[in-house]
Amino acid sequence: MRIFVTGVNGYIGAVLAPYLAERGMTVVGLDTGYYRDGWLYSDDRRAPTSPFTLNKDLRSVTPRDLEGCEAVVHLAELSNDPLGQNKPAVTHQINHRGSVALAQHARAAGIARFVYTSSCSVYGAGNGDFLDESATVNPQTAYAECKVLVERDLGAMAGPGFCPVFLRNATAFGPSPRMRFDIVINDLCALAWTTRRIAMTSDGSPWRPVVHVQDICQAVYLSLIAPADQVSGRVFNVGQDSENYRVRELAQIVSEEFPDCSVSVGSSAGDNRSYRVSFGRIHAELPGFTCRFTARDGVRQLHELFERIQMQPDTYQFRAFTRLKQLKYLQGTRQIDDEFYWR
Repeated sequence: MRIFVTGVNGYIGAVLAPYLAERGMTVVGLDTGYYRDGWLYSDDRRAPTSPFTLNKDLRSVTPRDLEGCEAVVHLAELSNDPLGQNKPAVTHQINHRGSVALAQHARAAGIARFVYTSSCSVYGAGNGDFLDESATVNPQTAYAECKVLVERDLGAMAGPGFCPVFLRNATAFGPSPRMRFDIVINDLCALAWTTRRIAMTSDGSPWRPVVHVQDICQAVYLSLIAPADQVSGRVFNVGQDSENYRVRELAQIVSEEFPDCSVSVGSSAGDNRSYRVSFGRIHAELPGFTCRFTARDGVRQLHELFERIQMQPDTYQFRAFTRLKQLKYLQGTRQIDDEFYWR
């Protein structure tokens, strides 16, 4: 299969492209390049699988860009809740309208399979129960609102000749060359490594489901090859039930892996997001899916990586590894305009 992967140079994309190539797929990438300044480590295994990539804004894609591809994996959006809240109108312009337009272009180009990476953040402020795909969504941010809207609009497009699949990922973690330190486990590990202190600004009580980036890649791959009648228009929470944690529990796991690391908590930071998620459907209904990694596995991998590359505090703090920090830098240096187009 020839796969068009948007956001191919992002945190997930940089792991997904070689993952798909190793399984015999040809990847054509799209990436606007906001985070090209950030590269944490190199892996010789990646060299022969770096895909041809269009350096292009999602909002500028045409059906011609997609010609010759058999499927689309859509990762390229303004990613995470704080970033979405920074510019809600632009978030809707890119994440909602841009994503729907991409799906329309894909259908016009004769592409049948469209895998959309959604998020468990659509559940927002849960009641403490395990939420499955039938639960009422409760988005708390522009980022999560857009995920709900894209699922709605692409779901309405499902039918003969067009098969959208929706993957509601838990919060990702684990090593990637295009690292992110603005997601919970990666951030806690980097804090522990560089400061030997985990000082949480919240009380650590919110629930978060987490999933390894490699397990997300597996879910994408299996969604590409599954029979259409088993996945078309379906929503799958991506993760495993055992990997629902309170944030303070994640901090404790990190402190046990990083010796002599202290943990402290603050008060409630006013963030209402807290949700536990059920992952029964994906394990039962997406053929071949099973999670291979736990939070503890990922923490150990990150510790080993930081030790191998001797990561320094200034690397952890580098703007390109934090989405909001990097986009504010690009705006402040007048490299992108107020609607995030390159100047």
